[in-house]
Amino acid sequence: MEKKQRLRCVVLLVCISASWVRIESLRNGLGLTPQMGWNSWNHFGCNINEKLIRQTADALVSSGLANVGYKYINIDDCWANYNRDQWGNLRANDATFPSGIKALADYVHSKGLKFGIYSSAGTRTCSGRMPGSLGYEKQDAKTFASWGVDYLKYDNCNTDGSPEKQRFPVMTQALRASGRNIFYSMCEWGYQEPAKWGAEVGNSWRTTTDIKDTWSSMLFNIDINDAYAKYARPGGWNDPDMLEVGNGGMTYNEYVAHFSLWAISKAPLIIGCDVINLNKEAYGILSNKEVIAINQDSLGVQANKVKKYGDLEVWAGPLSGGRKVVLLLNRGSEGTKLITFNWADVGISPKSAASLRDVWLHYTYKKTIRHKLTVRVAPHSCRLFVLQPL
Repeated sequence: MEKKQRLRCVVLLVCISASWVRIESLRNGLGLTPQMGWNSWNHFGCNINEKLIRQTADALVSSGLANVGYKYINIDDCWANYNRDQWGNLRANDATFPSGIKALADYVHSKGLKFGIYSSAGTRTCSGRMPGSLGYEKQDAKTFASWGVDYLKYDNCNTDGSPEKQRFPVMTQALRASGRNIFYSMCEWGYQEPAKWGAEVGNSWRTTTDIKDTWSSMLFNIDINDAYAKYARPGGWNDPDMLEVGNGGMTYNEYVAHFSLWAISKAPLIIGCDVINLNKEAYGILSNKEVIAINQDSLGVQANKVKKYGDLEVWAGPLSGGRKVVLLLNRGSEGTKLITFNWADVGISPKSAASLRDVWLHYTYKKTIRHKLTVRVAPHSCRLFVLQPL
């Protein structure tokens, strides 16, 4: 009997300890809604410098994109010198960032924005042109904090072969001890299904490999991401990679679908194009307040695919105030198709009527809808609605 009691005490202590670790890991209070901002990689790759980053910060503000929620200016790979300095510290590339990272972060902050930086859980970053943070996590986290960094994208290249579950939490502890609240975006590529353990480690986690600026790549990533919908929540989000809107590889309708799918999936909305020279079509997509509101909804529940027949799909999920978001997707390339969904498909009582808002047309239907809805959807396109049961 005494042995059983001791065993129960040990089990209880383990459970309490595990809960404490989980609470501690989430204590930064960041990411209560999916992060929004800009990242340099998709469009510029390694061709970055401090002038470009300053101009991008200026453009984010002057265009009004900052006002609709895009707050992070994140520099990706290739910002540092090839080697660490004599004290083992990372240093900004002398040729491309001569003023240093702290001065750049100060400039971004002066615009009312937040500043993000990049490293890797390996000996070198993915480009191979700068050191990674493996073995230097605590030192680098303190350096980032001293520069005023608000966001860390942490990649997964040039590792020592140890599991991601072992390497990524080391940076979690380092960031927590740095003295500054830093959003932790884990770019583990979904190798060890970080959606299942990421909430204890970071604020968002990549569920996929890198996106390409194509219709097929975009759909490939969102399909993988969809499988982990139940793990997304305020403080921790599934990340199917950054946005390609505005980079030119897809049509207008394809970019609308891309942005809509990311929005309903509560994915990070991180712009990946050149916002200094942003065209009107891309700006119109990225600045749609109604679509952004779906992404930033306080309920924080990721929508998912609820119905599929051939190339036609219905995606749906709950929003605050008892509303539902419904996306109708035509993945096919041949002709406009009719897509029908029933109330039961999207979680509405069959007896209820509902008001219907098309968030791309900015139009509320004058008549209430009952039981089901059938809509025409063009090829490689979507329709996006918010329904309010009455």
